[in-house]
Amino acid sequence: MTPEQFLDRLSKGGPAPVYLFLGPEPFQRDRCRRALIEAALPPELREDGLTRMDLSETPLSVALDDARSYSLFAPRRLLWISAAEAALPKRLTAAAAGDDEEGGAKGDAGNLADYVRRPTEGTVVVFESSRYEFEGDDKARIERVQKFYAAVPNVVEFRPFAVEQSRMLAQKLAREKGLQIGLGELGLLVEATGGDAARISVEIEKLSLFSGGTRRITAEDILALVPNAQASNIFALVNALGRGDRAGSLRILDAVVREGEYLPLVLTFLATQFRYALAAREARLASSQAIQAHFTKLGARMWRDRADQVHATATAFTKTRLESALQAIFETDRGLRDARPDDRVVMEKLVFALTSG
Repeated sequence: MTPEQFLDRLSKGGPAPVYLFLGPEPFQRDRCRRALIEAALPPELREDGLTRMDLSETPLSVALDDARSYSLFAPRRLLWISAAEAALPKRLTAAAAGDDEEGGAKGDAGNLADYVRRPTEGTVVVFESSRYEFEGDDKARIERVQKFYAAVPNVVEFRPFAVEQSRMLAQKLAREKGLQIGLGELGLLVEATGGDAARISVEIEKLSLFSGGTRRITAEDILALVPNAQASNIFALVNALGRGDRAGSLRILDAVVREGEYLPLVLTFLATQFRYALAAREARLASSQAIQAHFTKLGARMWRDRADQVHATATAFTKTRLESALQAIFETDRGLRDARPDDRVVMEKLVFALTSG
C-alpha cells in the first residue's frame, strides 16, 4: 500500500498487528511512523511501550520472542524493528563457513509466519527495511526482502517522489508555513533539492524562519540559503544561450566563474541540454509537457522547469544549429583538456559560437 493508503486505514480502523515498512524515502516514512506511534500508544505509555530493535544486532527469533511477551509497565506496546533485511539468509557467507544459515533463515520465516497468524494482543510490530531502492541494482535485493516477509499482510512502500509529486508537496508545505514564494522560485527550490521530499521540507522550514512570514522569498534568497541552488546559474546560462542572448550569456558566465564553478561541469550541463533539445526536435515534441512525458517514459527523470528549458532551446535552435552546437561543445571540451592559460577564454569562445547567427 502507499503511505496515503496507510494513513487513511490507520485513521479509520486503527493499527494492524504487523507491518513491513519498505523503501528508502524518508519524508513519508517519518510521517507514517509518527502517525502510527500516536495511534498505537497514548502519550503516557510511549516511554515504556515503545521498543526499538535492530536486526543487524538482534536475531529475528529474539525480536519475535520479545513481541510475544507482555510488559508489566505497558499494557500496549509498539516494537519498531529496523534493518529488517538483516534477517535474510546470507548464502555466500553460509557456504564459506559451512553453516546451514539458509536453513536457519527458513526457520525464522516460519517463526514470523506463526507470529503473524497469532499476534500478541495489544502489540504492534513494525519491520522496517529502508536500505534498498525499488529500481536499479537494488531491485533484486528488495524483491528478496518482500519474499522473506511475504507472511506480513500489511506492506507500506516508500518510493521516491515523482517529479510532479515533489512540486505539489513543495506547494503544500509552503502554504502550510504561510511562505510567500512564487512558482518560479518554488521550481528553483525543487530543482536545487533534486526533488527530495525530506530536503524540500527542511529547506521550506528554513526559508520560513528566515522570512518570518513578513517578506516574499526571492531567487536570491534561495541561491544564498539552499545548498546546490547556485547550480541554477548554469541553467540560466543554458537559457541565455538558448535565446541567443550573447551579452546575457557572457554576464552569467562571468558570475559562474566568480563563484568558482568547475567549468567542465558547466560544459557537461550544456551538452546534456543540447542533446535533449536535439532529441526533442527529432521526436517532433511541440510542448514542455510532451518533452517531459517523452523523457520520463524513456527513464530519464525530468522536472517541468527543465522541460521548459529544453523546449526553449529546441525552439530557438534549428536542428542544424543544434548539431553544430554539439560539435562546438565537443571542441570546447577538448580545449578545456589542453594546457591553456585560462579556461574562461575557451568558454567565451563557445558562447560566441553558440550565439552567432
